[in-house]
Amino acid sequence: MSKKLRFAPLVALLIAGATMAPSAHAQKSKKKKKDKQEVTATPTPAPKRDDGKPKPYSEVITSKTVTDEGLFKVHKIDEKYFYEIPDTLLNRDMLMVSRIAKTATNIGYGGEELNTQVLRWERKGNNILLRVVSYENVAADSLEIYHSVQNSNLAPVIQAFDIKAFGPGTQVVEVTDLFSKDVTSLGLDKRRREQYKVRKLDDKRTFIEGIKSFPINVEARSLMTYEATDAPANSSTGTITLELNHSMLLLPKKPMPARTFDQRVGFFTIRQTDFGTDEQRAAKRQYIVRWRLEPKDEAAYARGELVEPKKQIVYYIDPATPMKWRPYLKQGVEDWNKAFEAAGFKNAIVAKDPPSFEEDPEFSTEDARYSVIRYFSSETQNAYGPNVHDPRSGEILESHIGWYHNVMNLLRNWYFIQTAAVNPDARGVQFKDEVMGELIRFVSAHEVGHTLGLPHNMGSSAAYPVEKLRDPNFTKEMGTAPSIMDYARFNYVAQPEDKGVALMPGIGVYDKHAVKWGYTYFPEKNGHDNDQKLTAWIRAHENDPMYRFGRQQGNPIDPSSQTEDLGDDAMLASTYGIANLKRLMPNLIEWTKEENKDYDDLQEMYSQVLGQWNRYMGHVTANIGGVYENYKTYDQKGDVYSYVPKEKQKRAVKFLNEQGFSTPTWMLDDNILRKIESAGTVERVRNAQVNILNNVLDAGRMARMIEAQATVGTGAYTLLEMMSDLRGGIWAEVNSGKNIDTYRRNLQRGYLERMAYLMTDQEKNSNATSRSSRGGTQIDVSQSDIRPVVRGELIALQSQIKAALPKAKDTMTKYHLQDALYRIDDILNPKS
Repeated sequence: MSKKLRFAPLVALLIAGATMAPSAHAQKSKKKKKDKQEVTATPTPAPKRDDGKPKPYSEVITSKTVTDEGLFKVHKIDEKYFYEIPDTLLNRDMLMVSRIAKTATNIGYGGEELNTQVLRWERKGNNILLRVVSYENVAADSLEIYHSVQNSNLAPVIQAFDIKAFGPGTQVVEVTDLFSKDVTSLGLDKRRREQYKVRKLDDKRTFIEGIKSFPINVEARSLMTYEATDAPANSSTGTITLELNHSMLLLPKKPMPARTFDQRVGFFTIRQTDFGTDEQRAAKRQYIVRWRLEPKDEAAYARGELVEPKKQIVYYIDPATPMKWRPYLKQGVEDWNKAFEAAGFKNAIVAKDPPSFEEDPEFSTEDARYSVIRYFSSETQNAYGPNVHDPRSGEILESHIGWYHNVMNLLRNWYFIQTAAVNPDARGVQFKDEVMGELIRFVSAHEVGHTLGLPHNMGSSAAYPVEKLRDPNFTKEMGTAPSIMDYARFNYVAQPEDKGVALMPGIGVYDKHAVKWGYTYFPEKNGHDNDQKLTAWIRAHENDPMYRFGRQQGNPIDPSSQTEDLGDDAMLASTYGIANLKRLMPNLIEWTKEENKDYDDLQEMYSQVLGQWNRYMGHVTANIGGVYENYKTYDQKGDVYSYVPKEKQKRAVKFLNEQGFSTPTWMLDDNILRKIESAGTVERVRNAQVNILNNVLDAGRMARMIEAQATVGTGAYTLLEMMSDLRGGIWAEVNSGKNIDTYRRNLQRGYLERMAYLMTDQEKNSNATSRSSRGGTQIDVSQSDIRPVVRGELIALQSQIKAALPKAKDTMTKYHLQDALYRIDDILNPKS
């Protein structure tokens, strides 16, 4: 699911940390109802001065003032808001998390994060400066170089405030403009401003909805109205209106001890450049992102007993979440307790329903003290799991998991396409609640894993031998992958005779290993971890694929770190997967039908069949020119990078010729096609097959094959061999004398266009210096062996076609071959 790492992504991927409140109820006990009150003060005397200098406290905070006690006292006078900042909180680091609270269609979702930044309130004479602080460059404050680092990292001022009055150890400033004017770092993000062509913030239609103060945070909410040329909703108004919530959270005075990142165990990280080391250079540091877990009973913990943490990780379920799905979302959260047991903690993580209004009238899902699974009424088929962390240490402070309503449709499609051939529970367009509930639990656990600091581990799904995925005993014990953080999905390898086989992953061996490594508590010793023990845990499993971390890649170089795959052999696993798709096709109408409904579900599921078949082709293609990546350190034997064996690459090309480039007649079911479209099948298949072919003939892939031959010689599967095998499959009819059908003619023309691209187009697109970085490998195509090989292949093909053309009996085949010769000649002898 997304990182956006968006994340990830964006991810991916994104979040930070600080001390969190134990629970809503505990916080409530610290904040009494009388917090909001009219403050009794001396009546306003004579006329107020207008010189801009601080006034007596009693002239500013009067009997008309409504005050809310908390981290700062928040005063409201008419429609103006004031912060009373204690001296003790000046120059303290605070994390500001800005989120969309309410929005219109197509402008994000309620709960979506816009910005996270560290702020510091600083006094300068009769002013308070609000600065944004960076921790990218650091040095210990005891070192001489510390002052140089500080001088090179001057914190920008985002707002300056006149001090209105001094209280006993406090200063009062007005913050109305901070939350009602267009302060860039607190408003709509740059991407949306550009996308919607935002001109300005309309002050007259912008208001502060309220500011509340709590023991360790202040929550401010504003209704913001922007003038926009391309407003995505209610466009006739020319405006974008949304509510933003800003959570300002006090960071711990003493940061949590940081744990150094090791690339052999996957974690999200923070990065710092440390100028205060003896490395004779600025040291690049990476620390993992994790929650602060400390045992209640350190003595019992040291004896190896399971101990509860001083403070649990608590997730609240959004009140907007349908009641029937809440238990499954909670189970997905609490499934991680078995992993935390490996780190010595019991009951480390828990999910709760939100408190009622009577229990806590001030509970808010936007409150940065609370981690929440937010439920979005959206057609987006996704979920995401970010976290907010302390940039000084990597301590996770809270998380807002985004759960889109239509993720259920995505889950239905996956489960149907990947398991319906062997699983009666997946045969239908609407699953039983218990079935959908377990699918929700699976995705919930995956997203929670992200919020614990774990990125996707795409190397996990290749750990199990393919045949083991058909073994009921093995899969019931081990699941379908060692990590739920892979995109392993569901068991498409299982065949109808494999009764009782498990069909989905759960918290696995790798997940427990990663949590043990990242969360085991060591008593603080000069701020450093027990690196010796942490390394020993990695070394204990260094050659076991179940404990391997494989990073996420785009067009993967490493075929053992792919999305959506299963097992250690893509050709065998995909053969099983296609066998199940072939079983599915004759039943597609029956398993999608509902009385008095049209064929929309049939059309969607047919597209899903084509999509799943295409994924199998991608899994196989990655083996061609593939390079395995297994992270190691100097004390470990073996290489980090090794070539995929020649035999495996050759099998991959053979598989593609048979399953990818042969006309997929089993998918061309006229009984289905005539119910979902008037035309389009030929073009759909052409597009899919040509995309597969272009992926095989990727310049980066070809570069790796050239390098493999230069490195290992005859032991490599060479570019010449691959191109010859590919030509033999795609142009098989030229040698056999068979007629060439429509689908194959389209594919062969796609082949010629790709060859033309490799010969000429790249050069035109890059001013004679062509570089392909797709797949992560760069090559100057014009100065490599690629063009000579392509030229040689075209000359060989030209000779074959000339020999076959007189024997062609089918008119369309004859015309096609004549056209192919013309195209080849045009590539080899381009006209100026």
